[in-house]
Amino acid sequence: MKSIVLTSKLSASRIALASVISLLLAGCGTKASNDTFSLTSTPIIASKTGVAKGRQILVPEPTALKALDSEQVVVRLSNSEIQYLSNSQWSDKLPRLVQAKLVQAFENTGKLGGVGKPGEGLAIDYQVQTSIRSFEVTTGANSSGTVEIFAKLVNDRNGSVHAQQVFRATVPVAAAGNANYVQALDQAFAQVTSDIVAWTLRSI
Repeated sequence: MKSIVLTSKLSASRIALASVISLLLAGCGTKASNDTFSLTSTPIIASKTGVAKGRQILVPEPTALKALDSEQVVVRLSNSEIQYLSNSQWSDKLPRLVQAKLVQAFENTGKLGGVGKPGEGLAIDYQVQTSIRSFEVTTGANSSGTVEIFAKLVNDRNGSVHAQQVFRATVPVAAAGNANYVQALDQAFAQVTSDIVAWTLRSI
């Protein structure tokens, strides 16, 4: 009888453990997923910007403070307080996403000898180094999306700064809702990217 009792207790323990594991797995499976957003490609720059066919540029990953160096969409509540847009995220860490879209924007112009990222083995003339200073939504009566990026052109041959400038754009939010907040950011980023590309082509 004792052996039968012990076996029953052991079986009950295994059943209880299996039940706990099933609940944990079920909890993982039902975890809510965020809406994921990307940034659109920038339109091709007008021909008046000139051509730099003989130039090859490198676009390193932008630098950013920790609050911006993530997949979260930043919402600014005041000068000193930020939050993140609920149930929303970028498709990659923001600096990597910005880098990829800048490279695409330069490639779309067809006006450069080459565009690359670090490690791709190009013989580089200039680096387009950037820092994301602002990439955020403000909410309230005058909701808007603001993007500010500092850019500098560095001569890759001697390390000297050839030119530098701050680029900023603010676009009103059309209506409430996460998709509209992100759309305003996307439009602001498109304007900033267009300005950076045009400025670079003029400067080199």
